[in-house]
Amino acid sequence: MSIIAIIGGTGLTEFPELNIKKIHKQVDTTLGKPSDDIVEGELHGQRLLFLPRHGKNHAVAPHKINYRANLLALQSLGADSMIAVNAVGGIHCDAIAGHISVPHQIIDYTHGREHTYFDGEFRPLDHAEFSHPYDETLRQKLIKVLSVHTLNHGFSRGGVYGATQGPRLETIAEIKRLENDGCDIVGMTGMPEAVLARELNIPYASLCLVVNPAAGKTDALITIDEIRCVLSRGMLDIKSILGEFCKASG
Repeated sequence: MSIIAIIGGTGLTEFPELNIKKIHKQVDTTLGKPSDDIVEGELHGQRLLFLPRHGKNHAVAPHKINYRANLLALQSLGADSMIAVNAVGGIHCDAIAGHISVPHQIIDYTHGREHTYFDGEFRPLDHAEFSHPYDETLRQKLIKVLSVHTLNHGFSRGGVYGATQGPRLETIAEIKRLENDGCDIVGMTGMPEAVLARELNIPYASLCLVVNPAAGKTDALITIDEIRCVLSRGMLDIKSILGEFCKASG
Protein backbone atom coordinates (compact mmCIF):
# COMPACT_ATOMS: atom_id res chain seq x y z
CA MET A 1 0.00 0.00 0.00
CA SER A 2 1.20 3.51 -0.78
CA ILE A 3 2.15 5.86 2.04
CA ILE A 4 1.17 9.52 1.75
CA ALA A 5 3.07 12.10 3.78
CA ILE A 6 1.06 15.09 5.00
CA ILE A 7 3.22 18.08 5.89
CA GLY A 8 1.14 20.33 8.12
CA GLY A 9 1.62 24.07 8.06
CA THR A 10 0.43 26.88 10.31
CA GLY A 11 -2.87 25.81 11.86
CA LEU A 12 -2.32 22.11 11.18
CA THR A 13 0.12 21.02 13.86
CA GLU A 14 -1.87 17.96 14.97
CA PHE A 15 -4.03 15.41 13.16
CA PRO A 16 -6.10 13.65 15.88
CA GLU A 17 -8.39 12.12 13.25
CA LEU A 18 -5.65 9.63 12.35
CA ASN A 19 -5.85 6.08 13.60
CA ILE A 20 -2.33 6.21 15.03
CA LYS A 21 -0.17 3.12 14.59
CA LYS A 22 3.19 4.47 15.69
CA ILE A 23 4.93 7.69 16.65
CA HIS A 24 8.45 7.94 15.27
CA LYS A 25 10.32 9.98 17.87
CA GLN A 26 13.49 11.92 17.19
CA VAL A 27 14.00 10.54 13.69
CA ASP A 28 17.59 11.25 12.75
CA THR A 29 18.93 11.77 9.24
CA THR A 30 22.34 12.50 7.74
CA LEU A 31 21.25 16.16 7.61
CA GLY A 32 19.83 16.42 11.12
CA LYS A 33 16.44 15.96 12.73
CA PRO A 34 13.02 16.90 11.30
CA SER A 35 10.83 19.57 12.88
CA ASP A 36 9.10 17.12 15.23
CA ASP A 37 8.12 13.52 15.81
CA ILE A 38 6.44 11.88 12.80
CA VAL A 39 3.06 10.26 13.35
CA GLU A 40 2.28 7.12 11.36
CA GLY A 41 -1.34 6.07 11.02
CA GLU A 42 -4.32 5.41 8.81
CA LEU A 43 -7.21 7.51 7.60
CA HIS A 44 -10.06 5.76 5.78
CA GLY A 45 -7.78 2.84 5.05
CA GLN A 46 -4.96 4.95 3.63
CA ARG A 47 -1.55 4.79 5.31
CA LEU A 48 -0.27 8.25 6.25
CA LEU A 49 2.73 9.94 7.78
CA PHE A 50 2.09 13.30 9.43
CA LEU A 51 4.75 15.89 10.21
CA PRO A 52 4.05 19.43 11.47
CA ARG A 53 6.43 21.64 9.49
CA HIS A 54 6.90 24.20 12.28
CA GLY A 55 6.79 21.61 15.08
CA LYS A 56 3.71 20.76 17.12
CA ASN A 57 4.20 23.90 19.22
CA HIS A 58 4.67 26.04 16.10
CA ALA A 59 8.10 27.11 17.32
CA VAL A 60 10.25 26.82 14.17
CA ALA A 61 10.33 29.94 11.97
CA PRO A 62 9.93 29.47 8.19
CA HIS A 63 13.56 30.32 7.41
CA LYS A 64 14.89 28.03 10.16
CA ILE A 65 13.01 24.86 9.18
CA ASN A 66 15.31 21.99 8.28
CA TYR A 67 13.42 21.21 5.08
CA ARG A 68 16.07 18.75 3.91
CA ALA A 69 15.85 16.68 7.10
CA ASN A 70 12.03 16.79 7.04
CA LEU A 71 11.80 15.24 3.60
CA LEU A 72 14.63 12.77 4.13
CA ALA A 73 12.94 11.54 7.31
CA LEU A 74 9.59 11.10 5.55
CA GLN A 75 11.27 9.27 2.68
CA SER A 76 13.10 6.97 5.10
CA LEU A 77 9.74 5.97 6.61
CA GLY A 78 8.36 5.01 3.21
CA ALA A 79 6.56 8.11 1.91
CA ASP A 80 5.95 7.76 -1.83
CA SER A 81 3.92 10.96 -2.28
CA MET A 82 3.58 14.19 -0.33
CA ILE A 83 0.79 16.70 0.22
CA ALA A 84 1.91 19.98 1.73
CA VAL A 85 -0.60 22.14 3.61
CA ASN A 86 0.26 25.84 3.52
CA ALA A 87 -1.37 28.92 5.04
CA VAL A 88 -1.05 31.81 2.57
CA GLY A 89 -2.08 35.36 1.81
CA GLY A 90 -4.36 36.07 -1.13
CA ILE A 91 -3.24 38.51 -3.81
CA HIS A 92 -6.12 38.34 -6.27
CA CYS A 93 -9.75 39.17 -5.62
CA ASP A 94 -10.98 35.56 -5.77
CA ALA A 95 -8.49 34.57 -3.07
CA ILE A 96 -10.52 35.71 -0.06
CA ALA A 97 -9.99 34.35 3.43
CA GLY A 98 -11.06 30.70 3.49
CA HIS A 99 -10.39 30.18 -0.21
CA ILE A 100 -8.34 27.10 -1.11
CA SER A 101 -5.80 26.96 -3.92
CA VAL A 102 -4.01 24.04 -5.56
CA PRO A 103 -1.05 25.92 -7.08
CA HIS A 104 0.54 24.81 -10.33
CA GLN A 105 3.58 27.12 -10.33
CA ILE A 106 5.90 28.77 -7.84
CA ILE A 107 8.34 31.71 -7.72
CA ASP A 108 11.07 31.58 -5.10
CA TYR A 109 11.96 34.84 -3.32
CA THR A 110 13.62 33.16 -0.34
CA HIS A 111 17.32 33.42 0.44
CA GLY A 112 19.94 31.76 2.60
CA ARG A 113 18.07 28.48 3.03
CA GLU A 114 19.60 25.06 2.51
CA HIS A 115 17.70 24.42 -0.69
CA THR A 116 19.24 21.40 -2.42
CA TYR A 117 20.58 17.92 -1.80
CA PHE A 118 22.87 18.31 -4.83
CA ASP A 119 25.29 20.68 -3.13
CA GLY A 120 28.48 18.78 -3.96
CA GLU A 121 28.80 17.68 -0.35
CA PHE A 122 25.75 15.65 0.65
CA ARG A 123 25.28 14.53 -2.94
CA PRO A 124 27.24 15.28 -6.13
CA LEU A 125 26.30 18.43 -8.00
CA ASP A 126 23.28 17.91 -10.25
CA HIS A 127 20.50 20.03 -11.77
CA ALA A 128 16.88 19.12 -11.07
CA GLU A 129 14.31 19.65 -13.83
CA PHE A 130 11.69 21.92 -12.29
CA SER A 131 9.59 23.40 -15.11
CA HIS A 132 6.43 22.06 -13.48
CA PRO A 133 7.12 22.16 -9.74
CA TYR A 134 4.03 20.24 -8.60
CA ASP A 135 3.09 16.71 -9.59
CA GLU A 136 0.18 17.01 -12.01
CA THR A 137 -1.38 13.63 -11.25
CA LEU A 138 -1.48 14.44 -7.53
CA ARG A 139 -2.82 17.93 -8.25
CA GLN A 140 -5.65 16.57 -10.36
CA LYS A 141 -6.64 14.10 -7.65
CA LEU A 142 -6.89 16.95 -5.15
CA ILE A 143 -8.85 19.06 -7.62
CA LYS A 144 -11.29 16.20 -8.22
CA VAL A 145 -11.96 15.96 -4.48
CA LEU A 146 -12.35 19.73 -4.19
CA SER A 147 -14.76 19.85 -7.13
CA VAL A 148 -17.32 17.72 -5.28
CA HIS A 149 -16.65 19.09 -1.81
CA THR A 150 -18.86 21.93 -0.56
CA LEU A 151 -16.67 24.89 0.35
CA ASN A 152 -17.92 28.22 1.69
CA HIS A 153 -15.24 30.24 -0.10
CA GLY A 154 -14.51 28.20 -3.20
CA PHE A 155 -11.23 26.95 -4.60
CA SER A 156 -8.80 27.56 -7.44
CA ARG A 157 -7.59 24.78 -9.75
CA GLY A 158 -4.22 26.49 -10.11
CA GLY A 159 -2.24 29.50 -9.15
CA VAL A 160 1.27 30.86 -8.75
CA TYR A 161 2.70 30.65 -5.24
CA GLY A 162 5.17 33.39 -4.31
CA ALA A 163 7.51 32.04 -1.61
CA THR A 164 8.89 34.80 0.62
CA GLN A 165 11.42 34.67 3.45
CA GLY A 166 9.29 35.55 6.48
CA PRO A 167 8.59 35.43 9.29
CA ARG A 168 7.32 38.99 8.84
CA LEU A 169 4.44 39.70 6.49
CA GLU A 170 5.11 41.57 3.25
CA THR A 171 4.90 45.29 2.52
CA ILE A 172 2.35 46.70 0.06
CA ALA A 173 5.17 47.41 -2.41
CA GLU A 174 6.39 43.83 -2.15
CA ILE A 175 2.92 42.48 -2.84
CA LYS A 176 2.63 44.76 -5.87
CA ARG A 177 5.92 43.33 -7.11
CA LEU A 178 4.69 39.77 -6.59
CA GLU A 179 1.43 40.58 -8.38
CA ASN A 180 3.35 42.09 -11.31
CA ASP A 181 5.42 38.90 -11.41
CA GLY A 182 2.21 36.86 -11.75
CA CYS A 183 1.78 35.54 -8.21
CA ASP A 184 -1.72 34.69 -6.98
CA ILE A 185 -0.88 33.71 -3.40
CA VAL A 186 2.02 34.37 -1.05
CA GLY A 187 3.51 32.17 1.65
CA MET A 188 6.76 31.47 3.46
CA THR A 189 7.24 27.69 3.27
CA GLY A 190 6.62 26.64 -0.33
CA MET A 191 10.33 26.59 -1.08
CA PRO A 192 12.66 24.79 -0.89
CA GLU A 193 10.21 22.05 0.07
CA ALA A 194 8.85 21.59 -3.45
CA VAL A 195 12.23 21.28 -5.15
CA LEU A 196 13.60 18.97 -2.47
CA ALA A 197 10.72 16.59 -3.14
CA ARG A 198 11.58 16.74 -6.83
CA GLU A 199 15.22 15.93 -6.08
CA LEU A 200 14.03 12.88 -4.13
CA ASN A 201 11.70 11.91 -7.00
CA ILE A 202 8.68 12.01 -4.70
CA PRO A 203 5.39 13.34 -6.19
CA TYR A 204 4.47 16.53 -4.33
CA ALA A 205 1.46 18.86 -4.37
CA SER A 206 0.17 21.64 -2.16
CA LEU A 207 -3.16 22.57 -0.58
CA CYS A 208 -3.08 26.27 0.23
CA LEU A 209 -5.55 27.91 2.60
CA VAL A 210 -5.88 31.68 2.19
CA VAL A 211 -5.98 33.13 5.71
CA ASN A 212 -5.84 36.83 4.89
CA PRO A 213 -5.76 39.28 1.98
CA ALA A 214 -2.17 40.23 1.19
CA ALA A 215 -0.87 43.68 2.13
CA GLY A 216 -2.71 46.43 0.25
CA LYS A 217 -5.54 44.13 -0.86
CA THR A 218 -7.91 45.31 1.85
CA ASP A 219 -8.49 48.60 3.65
CA ALA A 220 -9.05 46.76 6.92
CA LEU A 221 -6.23 46.14 9.37
CA ILE A 222 -5.20 42.49 9.32
CA THR A 223 -5.12 41.14 12.88
CA ILE A 224 -3.56 37.95 14.15
CA ASP A 225 -6.85 37.10 15.90
CA GLU A 226 -8.70 37.22 12.57
CA ILE A 227 -6.05 35.02 10.93
CA ARG A 228 -6.34 32.49 13.77
CA CYS A 229 -10.12 32.44 13.36
CA VAL A 230 -9.82 31.70 9.63
CA LEU A 231 -7.19 29.04 10.36
CA SER A 232 -9.44 27.33 12.86
CA ARG A 233 -12.37 27.11 10.43
CA GLY A 234 -10.32 26.58 7.28
CA MET A 235 -8.21 23.72 8.59
CA LEU A 236 -11.42 21.80 9.29
CA ASP A 237 -12.10 22.08 5.55
CA ILE A 238 -8.52 21.02 4.77
CA LYS A 239 -8.76 17.95 7.00
CA SER A 240 -12.09 17.03 5.46
CA ILE A 241 -10.56 17.29 1.98
CA LEU A 242 -7.62 15.13 3.04
CA GLY A 243 -10.07 12.60 4.42
CA GLU A 244 -11.97 12.44 1.13
CA PHE A 245 -8.66 12.17 -0.71
CA CYS A 246 -7.73 9.19 1.46
CA LYS A 247 -11.11 7.53 0.84
CA ALA A 248 -10.42 7.73 -2.90
CA SER A 249 -6.84 6.49 -2.48
CA GLY A 250 -7.16 3.82 0.22
